[in-house]
Formats: sequence, C-alpha cells, structure tokens
Amino acid sequence: MPPSYRGRHWHTGGVGASPVGQITRGTTGTNRLRRVDRWIARHRVLRRSDDPLVVDLGFGASAVTTLELKERLARVRPDVEVRGLEIDPERVARARAQLDASGVTGVSFARGGFEVPLPDGRRPAVIRAMNVLRQYDEGDVADAWRRMASRLAPGGMLVEGTCDEIGRVVTWIEVGPDAAPRSLTVSLRLAGLQQPSIAAERLPKALIHHNVPGEPVHDLLAALDREWERAAAQSAFGPVSRWRATLAALADAGWPLLERSRWRLGEVGVPWHAVAPR
Repeated sequence: MPPSYRGRHWHTGGVGASPVGQITRGTTGTNRLRRVDRWIARHRVLRRSDDPLVVDLGFGASAVTTLELKERLARVRPDVEVRGLEIDPERVARARAQLDASGVTGVSFARGGFEVPLPDGRRPAVIRAMNVLRQYDEGDVADAWRRMASRLAPGGMLVEGTCDEIGRVVTWIEVGPDAAPRSLTVSLRLAGLQQPSIAAERLPKALIHHNVPGEPVHDLLAALDREWERAAAQSAFGPVSRWRATLAALADAGWPLLERSRWRLGEVGVPWHAVAPR
C-alpha cells in the first residue's frame, strides 16, 4: 500500500456504516479506459441484459471516465444507465458538478465501495472496477471479488483490471456472479510496441506477483514476446499484421486464445485456466 494510504483500512459495511474499501489515489484521465469500454460494449452480457445498469466502481478524482463509459455503451445500448461509486464524498460531489455541467443523461454518482449500494435493490449487469485493487494486497482480492460479484444480476459480470496512465497498456479479468474468474484480456497500443510483455507492469493484482518462471501468466507473456520477435518481418505490413501473426503462432502452439475477431484491436484473451496461478 502506498505510504499516503497507510492507516486507511477496510470498513465492515452494513446499514449506516462506511463504504467497504479504502480511498485510492484517484488518478484518471480522458480516454484512459477506452480499450476496456469497447470490450464491455461488445460483450453479450451488456447487449442481452434486460436491465442494462452498469456500475463504475472507484471512478477516481474526476467524472470523465464514467461519462465516457456511458457514451460508449450507449452506442450499442441506448437505454444503458451508469452509476459511478466512490468512497470519498468530495469526489462524489465533484463528479455531480461535472455531470450537471455536461448535460449527460443516464448517469448518476453516489458514495459506495465494494458493497455496491444501489437504490430499490437493483443489481447491475456489469461492474467495472479499474485501477482499484492494484493498491490492495493480493490476499484482499478474493474477498473484494466476492463482495462485488454478490451484487451482480444473474448472468452479470465484474470487469476488474489495471492500465497505464494513458490507456495504452490495459489488462482485465472477467469475473462471474459466482466470483469465479473467467478470462484474462491484454489490450495494447500496437504502434510503437517494443514487447508485448510490457503488460507485465499492469497485470491485475491477482496475477502481477505471479509473473515469475514456472507460472502460466509468465509463460504467456514470454510466448507473446517470442512470437512477436519471430513475426518482425510482418512489420513491413504494419503492426496489426505483425500482431495477428504473433497470435496465430500462439494459437498454433496450443494456447487457447479467445475472440480472434478482436486481434486487430491489439487484444488477446485467454480463459482463466490458462493463466491461473499455481
């Protein structure tokens, strides 16, 4: 935990209690979460939901990424509602002021944490929790997943992950209502990419300490680097062509890669069992 947050502890939650969690650094920025947003927008969970309510948990010091989330999801679900939750009441007040100035509809902000408080007993189809758990201990992850997943609508999903400051390196885990992780996705800006293993610096908390020899996630990143180098000749046709060749080689080697149609976006997804810590 960063020194500035020593002394901030988990709260127990409950009626009239403080939100569950700890205040994070709150770093945010325009377009930082665009990669994960477009993945959520395409996902069947959002598209097929009877009640497309999406929670942006831990939106940070500005409302910008929550407002962007609404804009992107509304392109495929015009009836989507987005609710931003933060523990810090000052951030909530600031976000509400930004919302009023923006004129955006279908968005609201409230105080809350991992207990995911919602009015009228509603349950979200999607919870996005980006750059939240990276400031916790790995041992806290499973409990946080359980708390958030327990609030999901049947068939819903939690999207939990990490990105760099400008959204060019992003990783996230899809977690089901049973709090079981389903997949890992790595999304990279391909222009200027030196090595895919740059994603190691931004792995979700559940995996970042397992990027060591002998662990599956280390094997995946090493394989990506190896095939990226082998595909260097494809650079003449552009970085997307090189990335496609890289992933095709991984698939041929037996890696169970997901959603080939999204490779052109700089993404690669694998089922959780392929990277689960040993």
